[in-house]
Parts: sequence; C-alpha cells; structure tokens
Amino acid sequence: MRIFAATSRYIQGPGVIDDVGRHALELGRNAVVVADADVDRLFGRRIAQSFASQGARAQMLVCPNEVTKAAIAVLAERAQSLCADVVVGVGGGKSIDTAKGIARLLCTRFVSVPTIASNDGPASASIAVYDDHHAMVEVQQLRRNPDLVLVDSRAIIGAPLRFLRAGIGDAISKKFEADACVAAGAATLFGGQPSHTGITVADACFRIIRQHGAAALRAAERNEVTEDVESLIEATVLLSTLAFENGGLSIAHAIARGFPMLERAAGSLHGAHVAYGLLVQLVLEERAPSFVDDIVATYVELGLPRRLADFGLTAPSTAEVRQLAQGAMESPSVRRFSRSMTASLLEEAILVVEERAGVSQ
Repeated sequence: MRIFAATSRYIQGPGVIDDVGRHALELGRNAVVVADADVDRLFGRRIAQSFASQGARAQMLVCPNEVTKAAIAVLAERAQSLCADVVVGVGGGKSIDTAKGIARLLCTRFVSVPTIASNDGPASASIAVYDDHHAMVEVQQLRRNPDLVLVDSRAIIGAPLRFLRAGIGDAISKKFEADACVAAGAATLFGGQPSHTGITVADACFRIIRQHGAAALRAAERNEVTEDVESLIEATVLLSTLAFENGGLSIAHAIARGFPMLERAAGSLHGAHVAYGLLVQLVLEERAPSFVDDIVATYVELGLPRRLADFGLTAPSTAEVRQLAQGAMESPSVRRFSRSMTASLLEEAILVVEERAGVSQ
C-alpha cells in the first residue's frame, strides 16, 4: 500500500506574508493567528494589515514557551470561543506546532507561515508535543497536511543564519533515510511503503542542497534573496517534508531524538542533530571512506556539525555517548533500518564518527 501526503498549496517568495489574510479568508471566515511574542513584534502589524485589507480582523493568540497538551488545550478553548474556523500558525516550530494542535482539536483548516526554515515541520502533518521540561512525549498528526504553507523568503533570510543551516541539516539526510527505509522494507509514518514519489523527491532535495546550498548561505549573509536562496528554501521546507512523509525516516532522526537528553547540548537545534545523525547512519551502513569524505566535505562547505564538540560536548564522556545512544533507541525511526539496532551498536558508530572527525581536523 502506498499513501501520498502533501500540503494542498505551497506559496513561496519575498513579501508573501503580506497576503496571509487574503489566503486565510479563502479557507474560513474567522481566523486566529498563533505566534510567540517576538514574532508578533516583528510581523504582527503586517499580518493584522493583511486581514484589515480584506475587511476582516484576526485575533492574535500568543503561544507559550513549550508545546504541551495543556497549553494547546487552553488556546484551543480560547479559539473556540472566538468561533475560529481557520488557524494560522506564524513563526518557528513551537508556534506552528501549537497552532497545529489547536487546529487538530477544533477540526479547523490550518495555514502554516514559517518565519524560519530550521526544519521541515511547517509543511508536515506532524505535531511534536513535549512536557514542561522539553522532553518529547508524543508526535500527533493533523487529520491532513496544512491547507496552505506560506513561506516569505525574505523573512527566512532575515532570521539568524543558524536556523537556515539547521534546516539544511534536517533536509540533507532525507535521501539516505528514505533509501534505508526501502532497504529495510519499512513503512512510512502513515503506514504505507515508501513511494517512488518520496524517493524521487528525497533525491532531488539532496541534489538541490548540494547545488545551491553554499551559494544560498552566502547570499543570505548579504541579506539577498536569490534563485539559490529560493531553491534552498524550497528544498528545506517543502521537498524535505514530501521526502520524509512519503519516503520515511531512519537512524539519522533516531539519533536526533537522543540529543535533548544531553545537558551540554542544550540550545542546539533539531536540524543540526539530524545532520550529525546522518554521519552515524553512514557508519552503520558501512559506506566507503571516500563516500563519507565527500559528504563531510559538503558539511564543511555548509557549516554543518561533524562532531559532538560542535554541540558543546568537548571530550564527550562515555556516559554522554551512552545517553545519546539510549535516547535514540526510544525513537521508532531506529527500527526502520536493514538490521536490528541496539544501544551498543549506536554507541560504537558514534565513537567511529568522533574518531574520524578527530583525524580530519
């Protein structure tokens, strides 16, 4: 069985955030906008004006510091009291996942407006839910993917560059994770087998990052929206999502699950965790050294992490490596691999990555 998942419409370009009101009102009559205080300060006036230009008003709901079931429930009750029939999530992962959670509870239409491109969450149906201590408790699913994903490329490059680099890290793994799922005969998140569409998109995502990534980062540093920038954003936000929902996730994302458990890695981003996880996956796949060296050279060019020291874990202890491996074993993605994994095997692979990184310095 094959299951195809995708957003209904994707719009990307400089300044498109100014059209969010018009697009949202095509989906519903009463909109609520979910954003954090910083995003409200940066974009709130423009968003309000986009609704005012349509003769409408959208209520702004400020999202909390963590995406918890309780926080989602409180805001959903508020949105319901406003008779919301379309929810607009604006900002980073927390705002968008909170907004998704509200839309899921109320069964409303959903519009995703990312202002950073640090991961592929904006176009996906997934909702990462945490506890108050930022430990993931579950991944919920919207009943369907966002009705609209609206990506303002100027807003994306206006954010700190570390976010875009993290988005590259989250996307660059998708080709290899989808291939691993095919080799393992594993199912995607929706229970179908990886499709030709998913594999083809994953390949394209990797190719576009290699072709446009470095030039896009240089342009972003100059605050210029170029064709390289637009191509990279499309790869990190749209293609990366199509790849993982229709191709599957494997070891790279399993390793990413373990990073939040490492105290010294606090503040590092999910996409960076995935990038490191891909290096671990390549070790487990027993890739030729020349192949890994080529990938590492791309990492150097794009500024992606290659060792635990890049996350603040200088001279990582045996306990920290073990904790990372054991955390990875809690992810369902660890089972989407051609051979059965154990924490010990993951530890060994992590140590190989660390050894190779030390040699290449």
